Amino acid sequence: MDAIETLLTRGVDKIYPSRDELEKMLRSGKKLKLYQGFDPSGANLHIGHAVGLRKLRQFQDLGHKVIFLIGDFTGMIGDPSGKKDARKPLTQEQVLANAKDYKLQAQKILRFEGPNAVEIKFNSEWNKKLNFEEVLRLASQFSAQQMLERDMFQNRLKEGKEISLVEFLYPIMVAYDAVAMDVDLEVGGTDQTFNMLAGRKLHRHRLNKEKFVMTVPLLTDSSGKKIGKTEGNVIGITDDPNDFYGKIMSLGDDAIIPCFTLLTDLPLVEIEHVNQAMKSGENPMTFKSKLAWELTKQFNSETAAHQAQAHFVTTFQKGKISETLDELAISQLPSQPISITDLLLLTKFASSKSVARRLIEQGAVEIDQTVVDIVNTNVTLKPGMTMRVGKKRFLRFT
Repeated sequence: MDAIETLLTRGVDKIYPSRDELEKMLRSGKKLKLYQGFDPSGANLHIGHAVGLRKLRQFQDLGHKVIFLIGDFTGMIGDPSGKKDARKPLTQEQVLANAKDYKLQAQKILRFEGPNAVEIKFNSEWNKKLNFEEVLRLASQFSAQQMLERDMFQNRLKEGKEISLVEFLYPIMVAYDAVAMDVDLEVGGTDQTFNMLAGRKLHRHRLNKEKFVMTVPLLTDSSGKKIGKTEGNVIGITDDPNDFYGKIMSLGDDAIIPCFTLLTDLPLVEIEHVNQAMKSGENPMTFKSKLAWELTKQFNSETAAHQAQAHFVTTFQKGKISETLDELAISQLPSQPISITDLLLLTKFASSKSVARRLIEQGAVEIDQTVVDIVNTNVTLKPGMTMRVGKKRFLRFT
């Protein structure tokens, strides 16, 4: 595939209004102005963000003008997309503190210096200047029905949970970003489709021109669950290489193909060979190790990848987990075999059954260096067996 074909296909979910129209414009030689918005509700950019960042880098390499937009104003409201409850408002000081190192993290993928450097913008630059009359004019382009049709709002209504009017304003404010910057295209995850299409509508109304929208897949396993997170943690693209490598190795086997596809440049035909090999019974750990090495090299260096791989083999695969490993006598547990959920609760590695289930489903639990990702798994413990939960929580049974 040529560069434009790759840009339009690999790691792309949908293109609005159509792929054909965008391809025609790209092949005409026209240089586009495009952006992706980042909600600074947390301080880390993680491997889920890397999917969109890699797409931005492809545009940048083709000579298009890329804007890395930090939603410092809208971040104070918080994106309601996919949220079961209203988000707690943040101060501008908090969101700016969260975004403080975004450039340092994003430059693992994007170029912020030299020719055609990515530009960083903050949406407070224009949103703070809007008066109430202007906000009402923006809001007049949308209906309450449009907002209420969103799944998360429907679920909240059924559960009797509050929906703030401010949450209705969030997609209007982020839609205005595209108008204020007068862009040609916006990139974002599939969970941002509603917000980005709201921007298309406002763009047409205010500027009398089309805005392309390109959605990229969320990083998930084959069952549709988001990957890259453990309880209170994410796989950050600037994590220490040893930690990063270990977190990739702790992902479920279902993560291997999506990660190769969305986070690496490995040819698709080779990824299909990996897929077929695993289906034929080859050990997935071999390919997960290749994935962990490749991503560690990509975000750090080849030397760091070799060192992280050696550290993982020594620390985990050869059983040298920790000289200060906590121990628990099997006789202290009430029954054998024991469900993995109950084991997490009894060892205090999970504070509730729902937290235990989440850890298990996210592939964050290992027994003897083997991921346990099925909630109703029963475990028969033997002296010397080890358990790891998340990044640095270990236990040996005696």
